[in-house]
Amino acid sequence: MRIVVSDSSCLIDLRKLSLLDAFLKLPYEILIPNTLFEEELLKFTEAQKRGMLRGGLKVIDLPGDRVLRAQQVIRSAPQLSVHDGLAFALAEAHPGCILLTGDGYLRSLAATHKIEVHGFLWVVDELHKHRLSGAKILCAALRTLSGDPAVRLPRRDLAAYIKRYENLR
Repeated sequence: MRIVVSDSSCLIDLRKLSLLDAFLKLPYEILIPNTLFEEELLKFTEAQKRGMLRGGLKVIDLPGDRVLRAQQVIRSAPQLSVHDGLAFALAEAHPGCILLTGDGYLRSLAATHKIEVHGFLWVVDELHKHRLSGAKILCAALRTLSGDPAVRLPRRDLAAYIKRYENLR
């Protein structure tokens, strides 16, 4: 089974849209660094966090060498947060994995290091492809995101996805 290392941004958007359970049913092993799980998912209730763990999310304690690697990455790319560095270091430790993030700097760094990287819109396609969510539900979720000022998805891409999923009904 292929590994997906997630940062917090996609998980936050999936929670907002009630798509977390479906996401965790995708045929991937989903990993997240422990500090992201504990410090970045602030609006998640304890029940939601327990549900994610029951759903298969694996919270990983990074060994010392990976923490040192994260520190190196952050020093060389100060626009990244500590949590971005930890997600990158975890992904780098799992060759062939997918890094799931909405952060542009982290996406660029991952691509430079030949780590496959995707974001929220990829998850939408995966949920549809694996029949875990229908086009109507996904279209409504995308519309909700388009009206959310906190969402950092490119507006043009989001509009194209809405149109595409409207046509899939």
